Amino acid sequence: MNMHDSERLAGLLEEAGYRRAATGVTPDVVVFNTCAVRENADNRLYGNLGQLLPVKNAHPGMQIAVGGCLAQKDRAVITSRAPWVDVVFGTHNIGALPALLERARVRQQAQVEIVESLERFPSVLPTRRESPYSAWVAISVGCNNTCTFCIVPSLRGREEDRRPGDVLAEIRAVVADGVIEVTLLGQNVNSYGAAFGDRLAFSKLLRACGGVDGLERVRFTSPHPRDFTDDVIEAMAQTPNVMPQLHMPLQSGSDAVLRAMRRAYRRDKYLAILNKVRAAMPDAAITTDIIVGFPGETEKDFADTLDLVRQARFAGAFTFRYSVRPGTPAAAMSGQVAPDVVQERYERLTALVEETSLAGNRHFTGHEVEVLVADGEGRKDQVTHRMSGRARDNRLVHFAPAGPAGAAGTPAAAPLPRPGDVVTAVVTSAAPHYLIADGGPLSVRRTRGGDAWEARLAGAGERGATQGDAGPGGQVLLGMPALGRPA
Repeated sequence: MNMHDSERLAGLLEEAGYRRAATGVTPDVVVFNTCAVRENADNRLYGNLGQLLPVKNAHPGMQIAVGGCLAQKDRAVITSRAPWVDVVFGTHNIGALPALLERARVRQQAQVEIVESLERFPSVLPTRRESPYSAWVAISVGCNNTCTFCIVPSLRGREEDRRPGDVLAEIRAVVADGVIEVTLLGQNVNSYGAAFGDRLAFSKLLRACGGVDGLERVRFTSPHPRDFTDDVIEAMAQTPNVMPQLHMPLQSGSDAVLRAMRRAYRRDKYLAILNKVRAAMPDAAITTDIIVGFPGETEKDFADTLDLVRQARFAGAFTFRYSVRPGTPAAAMSGQVAPDVVQERYERLTALVEETSLAGNRHFTGHEVEVLVADGEGRKDQVTHRMSGRARDNRLVHFAPAGPAGAAGTPAAAPLPRPGDVVTAVVTSAAPHYLIADGGPLSVRRTRGGDAWEARLAGAGERGATQGDAGPGGQVLLGMPALGRPA
């Protein structure tokens, strides 16, 4: 969701006359869009702000803005700890950023503006999408769950759903611009529709996505096991462009811990959902989130989590050490687990997850995968001379863009794939977090997404040639944290 909001912030600022700072150029405006899920987000923010102080002192007129969940939580604390920050805005009023920057500039005083309810749904704001071929589309904001470890509901507010027609209109619009992959976003996507009285709304939306011409891949994140129903599984299995991939947060494999977390499901229900998904889609890749060291977690509780991980055969997992978040019920619970115990359990869990994911990935060796080529997915692509992208089930694939000269099965003079194109390749080896296909593509399908990427690249080159660096009287340079999923 923060990625989606960052694209909206970039769009707002570009519409207001700002433009992105070139690499190596000191920007006039730096924007931090923050997360508050874990304590290290606080530490990173204030560390980055500290590093910017001498830069700002050396560049009179430079502005720094902080927004997002951490800003909603800390509010004026940010300008107290870092008085060189010019603007603080929250999760509900991101559309106010250009006006707040201007007000701070005119008044020469920090502007802190936090509102308690959503002013406008972020999706109605201008956007500057990071990818011309893949788009985030929010279907809801906020969350009605009361997980005891989570601070998000108090910062994002209660769930508000967009109308299906508005969602589909945005999807059709981005597809018309060249997007071929859409990810539907919400804190709990499969409770979508509760706000307007349709409990089947999410499965209906998935099926409706299947009718959008030119939309090749549909994903969604994140569902909640409590609300995951059979009609959603049927829609996933029966809608060809909905990908065979599911990210289903588990958090713990212990019923006692799930109860303390107030997760409203138990391990048997979770495993039953996975069994239904695999019965309908045998090739589905299932990933999850797991927290280690929640207050009161015993060695038996942790053993239950390891047991469930073995049974679930996850394709991957985001694993976290429990982080105390002030203001959440869990922060005041007794039985806080000692850090050394948490670390030891965390290491055992990550080792098991890597073992199960590697076993699953090795099954792909010698098999064909269809890969949507991506820009920036492979951090070592320049060194390895590979390109990277995502298979239909969202596994990361690093592939050789061309096979060895004269290699069997390699088409002669095959076009070099572009980000946004689709290649078919044979997996030659596997690692816990990715697949490798070093034999070169069996086929390269040029797509509208690749055309859109190429057009953006050409447009950026033309703008750079005509505009040059912004000087006095030029457009203001914008610096924002880079977006993109890590490899």
